[in-house]
Amino acid sequence: MEIDFAQATALVGSLLWPMMRIGSMLLSMPVIGTRLVPTRVKIILTLTLSVLVLPLLPEMPRVEALSVEGLLVSAQQILIGLSMGFTLQLVFGALMIAGESIAMSMGLGFASMVDPTNGVNVPVVSQFLIIVGTLLFLALGGHLMLIQLVVASFETLPVSATGVGRDNFHALAAWGSQMFVGALWLAIPALISILVITLSMGVMTRAAPQLNIFSVGFPVTMFMGFVVLMLVIPGFLPRINQLLLDAMRLSQSIVSP
Repeated sequence: MEIDFAQATALVGSLLWPMMRIGSMLLSMPVIGTRLVPTRVKIILTLTLSVLVLPLLPEMPRVEALSVEGLLVSAQQILIGLSMGFTLQLVFGALMIAGESIAMSMGLGFASMVDPTNGVNVPVVSQFLIIVGTLLFLALGGHLMLIQLVVASFETLPVSATGVGRDNFHALAAWGSQMFVGALWLAIPALISILVITLSMGVMTRAAPQLNIFSVGFPVTMFMGFVVLMLVIPGFLPRINQLLLDAMRLSQSIVSP
């Protein structure tokens, strides 16, 4: 059996293009796309998923992988995968912003630690919320839902030179505002409670000028901040769940025709 160059490149593209879409999605999604997961594991996982789903995929376009059209197809697959995973990263960005707001209000803005997933310093409250969001994401099967969604995207958005359009980028950019709205939605109960505590300490200072606000108010505000945080944590779970579901719907709308 003789195989010419065009057939060989088409055969390579039939596996290469699904790997690009799946791999770019894995690199940009939470948990799997973080620095904690070694690059070799990501490559093996990408190759394994691509080989497993290859028989279920529709027929790939007869395009040479190294041609100009083949490069356009490759770029579209990478954009599709990155767009699907990036929407979930915005949710974890909202958790980080909410944690920073709470930490600054309760006097823990100086207490920071290295976030191993992003490699930057974040307040301890942000790190706590990111851990809660990660556990909830895994408990809800968000990683499995996203993998299922990227596999189903080959039916709704087949491999071709056209894929993610201008409207999809506008929708993704517009949904970026939800990161700040979601952060405020998460942090507003704790912020209001800590604000009331701070105002109470101000009233006490005016009533008793001999009371040193710096020596008394700071530890009291920090202690009451932990109490408030403990009380509002149960309300975080449904809000984080709603943000994850909204991000998943946006990922689904990106790959919908």
